[in-house]
Amino acid sequence: MEYLVVLAQCHETFRQAELQALATLHGIDLEIIAYNEWTPHCIVRLKDDTAARALISRSILAKDILELWGQGATYEELHADVHRRTQHRWADYRHVAYSLSVDCFSGKRSTAKKREIFESFTYLQLKGPVRLKNPDEQFRVAEEYVTDVEACAIKTKKSSEPRRIYLGRWIAKGSRDVVDTHNLKKRKYISTTSMDAELSLVTANMALAAPGKVFYDPFVGAGSFLVAASHFGALTMGSDIDPRAFRGKEHERQNGIAMMQNFQQYNLTSKFLDAFTSDLTNTPLRETAFLDGIICDPPYGVREGLRVLGTRDGNPIPPVIIDGVLAHYREGFIPPKRPYGFEALQRDVLDFAVRTLVPHGRLAMWMPTASDEAVEFPVPMHPNLEVVSVCVQPFSNWSRRLMIYRRLPEGQTSDVTLGRIKADGEGVSADDLNAFRVKYNTRNILRAEQEKATQNKGDTPEHE
Repeated sequence: MEYLVVLAQCHETFRQAELQALATLHGIDLEIIAYNEWTPHCIVRLKDDTAARALISRSILAKDILELWGQGATYEELHADVHRRTQHRWADYRHVAYSLSVDCFSGKRSTAKKREIFESFTYLQLKGPVRLKNPDEQFRVAEEYVTDVEACAIKTKKSSEPRRIYLGRWIAKGSRDVVDTHNLKKRKYISTTSMDAELSLVTANMALAAPGKVFYDPFVGAGSFLVAASHFGALTMGSDIDPRAFRGKEHERQNGIAMMQNFQQYNLTSKFLDAFTSDLTNTPLRETAFLDGIICDPPYGVREGLRVLGTRDGNPIPPVIIDGVLAHYREGFIPPKRPYGFEALQRDVLDFAVRTLVPHGRLAMWMPTASDEAVEFPVPMHPNLEVVSVCVQPFSNWSRRLMIYRRLPEGQTSDVTLGRIKADGEGVSADDLNAFRVKYNTRNILRAEQEKATQNKGDTPEHE
């Protein structure tokens, strides 16, 4: 059966990937028949209404799903398609309490025109009472117009009439309400690096967070990803090289961890395992496959160079005893750190995922990339990981992408010829070790110089 998924018109490159991930999670056969990033309407093929409800039940980027009764470029085409598809089913809904609405995406209809549209469906012979609140069945006409953004971006011609019209029977709604519940403005403990609630929840969906699974964030910060994964039922834990990120200030701590406030706020304390101080290259976790998901937004090293535990020359520091106590046992001890490469970070995350993920477990990793197509930052790859999807969130002068990997079972390998990660030793400074840092800072410098030149030009007297 064909269904119409009504999507939120945001994060367009994430929408299909989330639907496909949810289909995988629920074991649903999903076929995406029609999808356009410029519109909120996506046509899919599913087995039945039960599969449709399961698919949409925890979707963050989908608003509703409807059984598709017909579609067309005009109302004549729509009515003909409705007759072809559903005429044998009209009698089943003849005496139910129903509602019929008209939704216009990027367009408007007057009340009189809507009444005319309603009357054009009298052939359905719906004789039950019209009930706007809590009807037994909801029928919806969805009109789709060309937006100003699309017309400007790809030179699509605008029109006062819709380019596509759908009729559907409403089945279920998604979980977009959860975004408001988890809004960072309402959250008790956040930091400057907290991922917004919507993308945290989408990331957890795409990593297949679910009850009975164990999820880990090696760059936990204030724990946005852990909260999102726990919302979907996963047991979660995290670590950070800087314990101040999750411990917070003294007055913020609950059971020694400020991040615990968020789990208490959402009634998720039973899902939180622990948070501890560590970096990925010096982790105390067992070298065995026990994680169902790794979900992280590693530091980019733009404001300051990336660092990990260790010394620059790689030699251990002789033990230091202060007042009879080893220095590293004393409160407030800060371990030495050495410069760390951006590419090495990516490689270490992938290697860690291969060692600790169970077969078919997923790694969800955010990484920056350039908006300039002339500058290419290849997707990092590993022979034991399959790239499931790559979604991009654009900003003004750079972008970041969410890369989803699947741990392949032993004996299976993936093609890694499209990716390359710089090897250790190719550079020693923060800039040598981080090509993105160089590109980001260079672009900011050039922009500042252009603004200064423009300002100076404006200050120059006209006679000069």
